[in-house]
Amino acid sequence: MTHERGIISTQDRRRTAVRYGLPAIQVLIFIAVLIAGVGPLLWLLKSGVSTSQDILSGPMQLWPSGIQLKNIPDAWNRVQIGAYLGNTAFIAIGSMISTLFVCTTGAFVLSVLRPKWGPIVTGAVLATLFLPGVISLVPLYMTILKMPVLGISLQNTFWAVWLPSAAGAFNVLVMKRYFDSIPRELIEAARIDGASNLRMFTALILPLSKPIVGVVALLTVIGSWKDYLWPLLVLPDPKLQPISVALPRVAKTTEISLQMSALFLAVLIPVVLFLVFQKQFLRGVGMSGGIKE
Repeated sequence: MTHERGIISTQDRRRTAVRYGLPAIQVLIFIAVLIAGVGPLLWLLKSGVSTSQDILSGPMQLWPSGIQLKNIPDAWNRVQIGAYLGNTAFIAIGSMISTLFVCTTGAFVLSVLRPKWGPIVTGAVLATLFLPGVISLVPLYMTILKMPVLGISLQNTFWAVWLPSAAGAFNVLVMKRYFDSIPRELIEAARIDGASNLRMFTALILPLSKPIVGVVALLTVIGSWKDYLWPLLVLPDPKLQPISVALPRVAKTTEISLQMSALFLAVLIPVVLFLVFQKQFLRGVGMSGGIKE
């Protein structure tokens, strides 16, 4: 019996043109993807350790004036990249914590506790996904300038970034979808054993949801790391600004070689995070169907 493998049959694979041509095409595609993915990062690294003159006169040449390793410490000290990266990390971690708190607790209420008004709230949360973000930008900014009831301004505080980041409908729905796939038998067994809602949430639901929690956490950190417009609006104080906002501002007074070094340091961290946690990320995405009995 002949077994088919993909769209090319076993008989076709025996043909000389297919046998040698297919691997060649696969190698070429792999090289093209590698160049498109890693090429910009490598060029940024090359430019970060080059002189400004070399970058402008020969952007594709390999260090005509020699490798300038001092650009990296100069960018760290003179451009104050360390302080801006610290702000960025603090904002990203705070956004991750606030997002995970809101989406896990919200999904727990809607998926596990299932109140009567749950479908209405779920529909309302889903409806917000159909609204472009630019529509809510001005009302949200006015809210940050003067909080309802409290009457205080959150401008130039990290709360102005953390709180809007936590109110993400997409993360709530993704987490709810995962919680829905947890067998109800486990939840009912926990209730029979006398587990409170808090204990059920911390001891049963969260441990079973580690893959999706990791995915949401990683996406939140990367999204916060590269966000530009919102931090620019709510953090006008340069001492509080993240790297995404600070670099365009300091570019006016910084030579291009130090700009490239600073950009490389800013891009390197999220790339490393993804490479370190890529297995957990891909596994969490692959388990979108949830837990199987």
